[in-house]
Amino acid sequence: MAGAAAGDDAGMDAVQKRLMFEEECILVDEQDNVVGHESKYNCHLLEKNLLHRAFSVFLFNSKHELLLQQRSATKITFPLVWSNTCCSHPLFRESELIQENSLACKQKLLPYLSFIPYCNDQGTYRCPGVRNAAQRKLLDELGIPAEDVPLDQFIPIGRMLYEAAYDEKWGEHEITHFLFIVRDVELHPNPDEVADVKYVNREELKELVRKSEAGEDGVKFSPWFRLVVDKFLLGWWDHVEKGTLSEVSDMETILNMKKE
Repeated sequence: MAGAAAGDDAGMDAVQKRLMFEEECILVDEQDNVVGHESKYNCHLLEKNLLHRAFSVFLFNSKHELLLQQRSATKITFPLVWSNTCCSHPLFRESELIQENSLACKQKLLPYLSFIPYCNDQGTYRCPGVRNAAQRKLLDELGIPAEDVPLDQFIPIGRMLYEAAYDEKWGEHEITHFLFIVRDVELHPNPDEVADVKYVNREELKELVRKSEAGEDGVKFSPWFRLVVDKFLLGWWDHVEKGTLSEVSDMETILNMKKE
């Protein structure tokens, strides 16, 4: 099955349907402040257009190759498209709403034990809730245990506001937090989540982009990953290779890609 047909919930894969109704996403405003929570199902209905928090992990190995995943055929939105290492949502639970107090950023606490963007005393952006979520999903989707991707190794690079329709029923409307990490890991992909994986260097990624534009070999990209590839990724990749990612980290700005 290549994703549930629009308007046909009965056609959903059982695992994906359970996650859609059981998981509660974090609703935010356009400044990424927590304003509530709602089911993953409702968050992805175009008619509701609920803005929610998401994350995207970019995992590079020690050769500075980027790990891509192809989303499983049973995904409700964007099945069988290629994307970055792991893309999902922090959930409305205490461990993924963790907030660290900071005098440096002078931001007020919000309800719900909410995590909001902030800095630590040294001015370094911290996002423990989002990183906890990233650890959880790297294990769930790719079989990477938490000890192989320590929280303090995730480097937050930026945030992006975007929206994209999948079909007449489903779509995305998210503020996505970008997390970069350089680690050599063993992969054990979960077939409910992942159809395929591959490491690529820059030239191999450019060739995949060319194929997607030419309609060759059925290569398609997720809309959020394609935005990052077109606008930011190659420049960030330079800093991965130099070990200077902190120089391009900007967690104060939310990049608005809704009109792109």
